[in-house]
Amino acid sequence: MNLPLFRAHDDPGPSFAELLRRTGFDEPALPRDGTVPASDFRHGTTCVAVRYADGVLLAGDRRATSGNLISHRTLEKVFPADRHSGVAIAGAAGPAIEMVKLFQLQLEHYEKVEGGALSLEGKANQLGQMIRGNLPAAMQGLAVVPIFAGFDVGRDEGRLFEYDVTGGRYEETETASTGSGSLHAGTVLRLGYRDSLDAATVTDLALESLFEAADQDSATGGPDPVRGIYPVVALITADGYRRLDDDELADRTQALIERRRNR
Repeated sequence: MNLPLFRAHDDPGPSFAELLRRTGFDEPALPRDGTVPASDFRHGTTCVAVRYADGVLLAGDRRATSGNLISHRTLEKVFPADRHSGVAIAGAAGPAIEMVKLFQLQLEHYEKVEGGALSLEGKANQLGQMIRGNLPAAMQGLAVVPIFAGFDVGRDEGRLFEYDVTGGRYEETETASTGSGSLHAGTVLRLGYRDSLDAATVTDLALESLFEAADQDSATGGPDPVRGIYPVVALITADGYRRLDDDELADRTQALIERRRNR
């Protein structure tokens, strides 16, 4: 088989998908721009993080979408990375969850080899390198944009980090948000944030931010009392990572609904 030759004005360039089309393989399912159609994979949406007096809070809604379809209502988007840190994911759900599992394994392996945990700064750097390694997939629509947060035992305080698709790492001093509803959730967090929030107040603030995001963004799932589905909320303090149970979140969500109804 001879290699196909193209004139300068008809060169398909570096795109393999375009090469297939120019050589007669123009299948209907082949995307015109060489990327993966958004409806072909599940997409996680909105997550937030907030510093408070005793550490940091991570929270995320439960909805996953495939294009305009709600493909999953109970997706887990907040995970412990190790005892004193956690990750909240947004973007392509499959690569994001795989990245979190590998990140957990790397931190555990480091601790077993070195006899102690990696510093929080080192964990944030390691996750940034993993996101940078996913850049080729991100350029084809499979982006992963997490939030990393944890309790820095050396500095005795909570810290949180945002990322972009290139692996750029940016430490935030108060709040962070990511995903399709991040604009609305982030606005609620910034307006409601105060220094030295306690655990109860910061939990209510995070729930309200996700509630507002779900009200404005169709890809973000709100609380569903009928199915018993509530956001995942975790607190990370000097005592470690602790996920709040659904019974407590149900009570707080009901109180939030009553407050909004009475306004």
